[in-house]
Amino acid sequence: MTGFIDVLLRGLLLTFVSIAVGGVAWLRLVLRVEPGTKPDGVAAVALRLVATSAFLAAAAQAAVIVLVLADLAASAGGLPLGPYLETAFARVALARVALAIGLGATALRLAGRPGGRRLWAGLLAMALALVASSAALSHASARLEDRALLLTLDAIHQLAIAVWVGGLAHLALHAFRTRTEPDPHDRNIARRFSSLALGAVVTLVLTGVVMTVRYVGELEAMIGTAYGVMVLSKIVLLAAALGLGWTNFRLVRRAAAGPSTPRLARVVEVELGLGITVLFAAASLTSLPPAIDVRADRATAGEVAARFVPAPPRLTSPPVEELLRTAEPLLAPTGERAPVERAWSEYNHHWAGFFVLTMGLLAVAERRGFPPARHWPLVFLGMAAFLFVRNDPRAWPLGPAGFWESMALPDVLQHRAFVLLIVAFAVFEWMVRTGRLRPRPWGYVFPLLCAVGGGLLLTHSHAMFGLKAEFLTEVSHTPLGILGAFAGWARWLEVRLPEAGPTPGWLWRACFIGVGLLLVFYREG
Repeated sequence: MTGFIDVLLRGLLLTFVSIAVGGVAWLRLVLRVEPGTKPDGVAAVALRLVATSAFLAAAAQAAVIVLVLADLAASAGGLPLGPYLETAFARVALARVALAIGLGATALRLAGRPGGRRLWAGLLAMALALVASSAALSHASARLEDRALLLTLDAIHQLAIAVWVGGLAHLALHAFRTRTEPDPHDRNIARRFSSLALGAVVTLVLTGVVMTVRYVGELEAMIGTAYGVMVLSKIVLLAAALGLGWTNFRLVRRAAAGPSTPRLARVVEVELGLGITVLFAAASLTSLPPAIDVRADRATAGEVAARFVPAPPRLTSPPVEELLRTAEPLLAPTGERAPVERAWSEYNHHWAGFFVLTMGLLAVAERRGFPPARHWPLVFLGMAAFLFVRNDPRAWPLGPAGFWESMALPDVLQHRAFVLLIVAFAVFEWMVRTGRLRPRPWGYVFPLLCAVGGGLLLTHSHAMFGLKAEFLTEVSHTPLGILGAFAGWARWLEVRLPEAGPTPGWLWRACFIGVGLLLVFYREG
């Protein structure tokens, strides 16, 4: 449980820090707010967003500290506060809480009345210190070789992603605020941010390449370790976001209107969503050992590829009584599952795949002009009922663990969360497609839930972090998460920007079919 929560908190922390720090770059380099002048409405809104994000970052960092202390207390039989405060991790983490609070308070002060050069310099210094200090909590701080180089690269890398993703958040907010009353300076604002983002992305890619070489080392490690697979996921998501960024870059250079035109604003929203997903993928890397350090438990490319080779799906399930009688305890590591457990899990995945594949094909039929197929979201209700009963056979309603007792287990809690997402998706999307709810805003439920579900799969904390058998069992969750994120943001673009044509609609349908096929041919052994 703590591992999953820790990754989520770190993802939120990276997001809030990026919006706060990127907001400072947005103010000084895009809006070009000068010290001593009273911020206008646009600058004041940006400063308040910086303040809010900084305070939320402080809360997220404090929550990580509390979570670490709780974990230490559980293992040590008491609260080791004194020894904990003597560690470098504690000192840096507490300093980051103070920096985030100071940054938020300064931004609030500047949003209300003019501030001089000293106050603006303080804002910039705290922003740089906040993002750079994260390197001291990364893998770089634990390396014995080239530590100074890796710490520097990590700090620059995180600053670049903060400028890019945080700037996107501020650009999206600016476009939303000016959708009815365009700002006469919109074109200049878009051009300045476009140039800033281009520099940030180039820096991000260059530092990322060097860090990948240092932390992964060999191509085999990129494929055969959890760390390497998550780096690949980050690259795929980043490539998609940069593709949208290139579209934005061309729109800005060619547009006759400002950045609040619908096409540019909507594409920015999707780029921002993928950027935040990249941040959560990056957060999951902090819980994994660098691939270069994983030797004995590294899988080969052939072993990984074998998990994606199509095989006949399992259409019959072992009896639950046999599973409960012969299987390992509820908390057994994934890699140590008995054959009956693997058979149970494969059956679940395969039938879930049939559900998703059916929905994808019906969605295609709907697009091709078959009206009854518009009820395809209701298939999700059957899938939700199936997964609720079978996902966790040792938990309620099949197993001996009660409902609330089982909710304390990380796998069960995550599975129940997925079931709720599926039910919400089914209800809202069916009502939208049958005209019971308006496409706006209710049509946004589908893409947001898909994107959230994909992100959760990328942070899904089975036991993917150690033994080779565990890694091979869970490796197929990564492409499922990526396809889920792509499906969500493609549907978002379809709803938000109809003039984009049929491509987004076909893309999310293809992602659905891809998810269905991956599940139908899922293998654990």
